[in-house]
Amino acid sequence: MNQKWDNRYKIQEFAYGKEPNVFFKEWLQKFEPGSILMPADGEGRNGVFAAQLGWKVTSFDLSIEGQSKAIQLAKENHVTLDYIVGNLEQLKFKKETFDMIGLVYAHFSAEKKSVFHKKLNDYLKEGGIIILEAFSKNHIPLRKLNPKVGGPNDIDMLYSKEEIIADFKNYEIVVLEEEEILLNEGKYHIGKGSVIRFVARKLANTY
Repeated sequence: MNQKWDNRYKIQEFAYGKEPNVFFKEWLQKFEPGSILMPADGEGRNGVFAAQLGWKVTSFDLSIEGQSKAIQLAKENHVTLDYIVGNLEQLKFKKETFDMIGLVYAHFSAEKKSVFHKKLNDYLKEGGIIILEAFSKNHIPLRKLNPKVGGPNDIDMLYSKEEIIADFKNYEIVVLEEEEILLNEGKYHIGKGSVIRFVARKLANTY
């Protein structure tokens, strides 16, 4: 898996562009800056945008090539971010470290998805915010029609509202919707996709 993403990110062109995800951009600007964790931040387009708004950003990804591109993008925008390379299993922070977690197309294998969500929940402060956009389980037919829209082929890696509610049950939901949108993010997210969009505030320290 590391090799797949290293190959995608090592070319000069930014695979998903340099602009932040539209939904993430819209909602991030509604909150006062603090500390934010960005798992699966790839080439850093979302983490760098957060840093430009004054957030203290910790990005995380499997790909060392993604890290290199993110550092490049941060320099272009005169900001810094702390970018860690490795597997999510290796991620270790104290409980309640972050004010926000941004999950933008952070797709995990079926057996790890809920485990990772619980781990990330521990790292979020009480009152902290999650902003998530990811492909829904209804995305596969759209991907078959147009492979350029991207996203996993494995339905178990995709999201449903029910899974989100189950994994983040100690949250006040601000937004939870499934909709079809037109994506225009670099080379690999082009066309109509079915996505889950989720914004919520952590209510309690217990899971």
